Amino acid sequence: MRGVLITILLWAAWQMPALAEPSFARMYKSQFGYVPSCNACHKDGGGTPLNAYGDQFKDAGMKQTSFAKIAGLDADADGAANEAEARAKANPGARSSTPDNPGPWLDTSNLIPKEVQALFPGVRSYLPKDAILTASEISRAKAMGVHLAAEDENTIYIPVKDKKAAGTAVIVPAVHEGKQFFLVVATDKSLTVTDVVPFNTQHVPAAEDAALYKPLTGQNAGQLPAPKGDGSLADTIRASVKKAATLITVRLKKD
Repeated sequence: MRGVLITILLWAAWQMPALAEPSFARMYKSQFGYVPSCNACHKDGGGTPLNAYGDQFKDAGMKQTSFAKIAGLDADADGAANEAEARAKANPGARSSTPDNPGPWLDTSNLIPKEVQALFPGVRSYLPKDAILTASEISRAKAMGVHLAAEDENTIYIPVKDKKAAGTAVIVPAVHEGKQFFLVVATDKSLTVTDVVPFNTQHVPAAEDAALYKPLTGQNAGQLPAPKGDGSLADTIRASVKKAATLITVRLKKD
């Protein structure tokens, strides 16, 4: 069975177009011709607060037409307009990146969140793949007891070692008592959850708190307990991990 899942995972990985942060990245690529790193909109990669360019894009409506609305602005105050930087493959959200010196913001080390890289030491190659959900996949998730919707689109990061998929990882948001935080949920190549790591947050305990995270590892999406709906932090984490594992499963494991 493990070999079958590995084959499915690799087949799915190579069949899907590479994207990062699907919605924004698709629009950015359509506008400027290439996929940006998360640092275009975030201060320190996905899951961190928005930078000035991210704020401008958000204030402009977060639509394809929003790029034109903020084209002449200079979000990072480096003397170059947003559009001029984007066209030159410089980061419009970072003052250290200019049309004359774009810097390494599009390198793999920046395209793949460092929290994901930390879970796969020694891996230098990744396939960031979209998880833009189809009606069929949403239906399959429902049959697994998980509600997924189009707005749950995400990026599945697939580490590749020796030309083979080494697992998967996805970053998912969660909200507890009105405060948002993020979790990295990683699996092995059989799609069994191996790690649950919170990051960029002071609202929840660190990964060392085994009581919250350890019970959710060693299981695949179908084995993970359903959330109780009791409003506890443990239940919030349980619901987010199950949703993440289900998203990975329905996107990568074909019927």
